[in-house]
Amino acid sequence: MPLSTIIFIIFLAAAVLASYKSKKLTAYGAVTGGMVAVLIWLGSGIAGIAQLGVFFVLSVLATSHKKQYKSSLQTQTHEQIRNSWQVLANGGIAAICGVFAYLFLANAPVFQLMMAGAFASALADTLSSELGSVYGKRFYNIITSKPDERGKDGVVSVEGILIGLAGSAVIAAVYSFYYGFNTVFFIILIAGTAGNLIDSILGATLERRGIIGNNTVNVLNTFAAAIIVWLLYML
Repeated sequence: MPLSTIIFIIFLAAAVLASYKSKKLTAYGAVTGGMVAVLIWLGSGIAGIAQLGVFFVLSVLATSHKKQYKSSLQTQTHEQIRNSWQVLANGGIAAICGVFAYLFLANAPVFQLMMAGAFASALADTLSSELGSVYGKRFYNIITSKPDERGKDGVVSVEGILIGLAGSAVIAAVYSFYYGFNTVFFIILIAGTAGNLIDSILGATLERRGIIGNNTVNVLNTFAAAIIVWLLYML
């Protein structure tokens, strides 16, 4: 077994245990996260794991940031302890891209890029929701553009959108660090931002009406971002 694989297994076991012990993930959530990480490793190696790590760390920090203040606002932010469904909702599409990259080596670069797009959307959504509710000044319904209640589904702020854009840029930078800085940086940036906006649109329409839940919205926005990456890459 290659040394890099052994190191990955040791690191993964430690990360799974730490995420459970620190109550960032439930027991099942931690195991599910480990399985997602394995699939991402198979398809993208250290580059994919780096994106997953950045997403997880920044998401946890954003969720914990000014926790009491957000609680006082009663905003609809992400739960502190994430379960299996939440892990799959945010990382499932990236894991599927990892599987395809592993099985279809000739097209691996495309699937690895789509993985980055999914992570960019997931991080943009999390940061814009968690930090936008804190630093946003004016809040609008993304469909009607009329003022709306802070933290409600489909409600955005300029500050939140910009924070989400920064989140997408971070994932794009991590991807580019391993694969080279070129036009794909902007493809990931655009796809991640678009996915975040799609999340808000779904929130203002289907989720607010109770047709779908937040986990489904997260799956759809990361899937949309991955498809947008593919479309832009093929142009």
